Amino acid sequence: MRYLVTGGAGFIGSNLVDELVRRGQTVVVFDDLSSGKESNLAQVRSKIELRIGSIEDVAALNAAAKGANYVIHFAARTSVPRSVAEPIETNRINIDGTLNVLVAARDAKVKRVVFAASSAAYGETPTLPKVETMPSDPISPYGVTKVVGELYARVFTRTYGLETACIRYFNVFGPRQDPTSQYSGVLSRFMLAAIEGQPPVIFGDGEQSRDFTYVDNVVDQTLRACEADGASGLVFNGGTGVQSKLNDVLRLLEKLSGKKLDAKYEPPRAGDIKDSLADINLARKILNYSPSVNFEEGLRRTWAWYSSNYTPTPARH
Repeated sequence: MRYLVTGGAGFIGSNLVDELVRRGQTVVVFDDLSSGKESNLAQVRSKIELRIGSIEDVAALNAAAKGANYVIHFAARTSVPRSVAEPIETNRINIDGTLNVLVAARDAKVKRVVFAASSAAYGETPTLPKVETMPSDPISPYGVTKVVGELYARVFTRTYGLETACIRYFNVFGPRQDPTSQYSGVLSRFMLAAIEGQPPVIFGDGEQSRDFTYVDNVVDQTLRACEADGASGLVFNGGTGVQSKLNDVLRLLEKLSGKKLDAKYEPPRAGDIKDSLADINLARKILNYSPSVNFEEGLRRTWAWYSSNYTPTPARH
């Protein structure tokens, strides 16, 4: 089978590409390398086709989609804080770009598109766990773009007969997540702080909770969503059904790393939610998905990767 993976040089995308190659599939990666890195694909580079281009380029997308059986659409501007700072650009890339991908997939007559949606769709609704049937109520421009992507996917299924499935990822973490940006995922920043011997920054009191999901789990779920009977037209939560508070995460990371981590607490950021937890019963039922890597094991693997790939910045005198 031939898979087109947009954003395939990014954090989740490159981990998924590794698994596709391991399974002997044909893979085309389409990425503009604005946040993804070619180095993320180093170990499979000779076994895939890499096309450098933007999802805003319709002709390049159409060429990349030709002959594909499945399209997995990761390419996006992914940061909540950045979407608050740059709503127009986020809208253009995430909404116009997703529409371009769906049109290209329709015209190439692919079997199914799997769209990387987001738990940001739920917004601040206090009810936990989050169930897919809850109304969407995003509180950031990023969340809005991801909900619109879901709506477009559903419309393409209803109107054009293009099979689509959407997975709302919950706080994915693991190897290759870039810790150097102010917009990075919180766990990658914790890892870098531990390596640098700096206090990790927590926005809020640290009692906020997340359904942290190790990347291997969402790779497995995403590939199941490509082929599962009955998945087309549906939205699935991509989490573990377990929540962890940031303060507890720091204590666990202290244990794994052997380093003392005294957090620096900053005011909460606009667009950030307090608590998040996925109900994954629909994914269990339709996709036969069950998380294979629990949080502590995922954190251990992630720390092993960061500690071998990042070294402390030399002190300046």
